[in-house]
Amino acid sequence: MAQDVFSVEQVAAKLGLHVRTVRNYVRDGRLKAVRIGKQYRITAADLAAFTGLPLVERAAELSGVVEIAGVDRAAADRIATMVLASVNGPRDDGERPLRVETIHDGERSTMKIIVLGDLAAGADLLRRVASIAENRT
Repeated sequence: MAQDVFSVEQVAAKLGLHVRTVRNYVRDGRLKAVRIGKQYRITAADLAAFTGLPLVERAAELSGVVEIAGVDRAAADRIATMVLASVNGPRDDGERPLRVETIHDGERSTMKIIVLGDLAAGADLLRRVASIAENRT
């Protein structure tokens, strides 16, 4: 049975860390690894034990910006509250939370909503944002 094995570089990319940081974790004994020649290899099981989270490969992730025109400060605050409440609410199946930022530009009377994360959850959020934007008075 084959087991997933990662290089230090791959682990650093998965965790969003510098390669040197991951090497230090290995050398300090905090992250279990096997040395093969001059390189370390980390199993998926050891990586999961280190992070305390199951290793989940993401085939695709949403990264999007929505711009809504004709929004004053009060409307931007209401929209931001609705969007953030829907993101911070209960989630199904332990899915990862979306990362959402809202920005209001008073000079241009526009609002931008930046969404990062799971495709399905992001699509649901974008449908809600479209509904909010279309039904504004």
